[in-house]
Amino acid sequence: MKKTVFILGASLLILASCQKTDTVTAANTDATTEAVGHGQDGIQDDDSNPNIVQLAVKNPDLSTLVKAVQAASLEAPLSSTGPFTVFAPLNSAFEKLPAGTVDGLMKPDQADALSDILSYHTYVGVIKEDQMSDGQSLGMVNGKNIKITMVDGKPLINGKAKIVATVPASNGVVYAIDEVLLPEK
Repeated sequence: MKKTVFILGASLLILASCQKTDTVTAANTDATTEAVGHGQDGIQDDDSNPNIVQLAVKNPDLSTLVKAVQAASLEAPLSSTGPFTVFAPLNSAFEKLPAGTVDGLMKPDQADALSDILSYHTYVGVIKEDQMSDGQSLGMVNGKNIKITMVDGKPLINGKAKIVATVPASNGVVYAIDEVLLPEK
């Protein structure tokens, strides 16, 4: 009898703790953040190591990438636990594309094409620069591969894109690159 009461009580406690809450209050602070309808991307946390999306939002040189991620509705996946390696094109990389390309991809009817391109910049797992090797192929989120070539000891992505900065994130690593990677059709 005691065992049944204990199991029933534990079950009720678990069910009660699973109910949705409208707000989340950070420990040891007075700040309350609305979290309804959001996953990890909806939690305000200015103290922890930022995730990939938070890093990109804070960097003005990645503003075009941030707009593209938002247009493709990829903020939540890139804010999740990961880990991810993201090859993040700088604004100057997007400017190298033919005129009108970026604006065209940002249109709602091009969301799938934009998502395909952005997914081609994302690898599931963390690969550090010193783990990259000549001829290495990485399977990207969109199902296609990028190729690493080593030139003067530095990785070159798809024979073109250079890594200009490396920034660790709470859910992976971001490599700022000087080219937009376009998947072959």
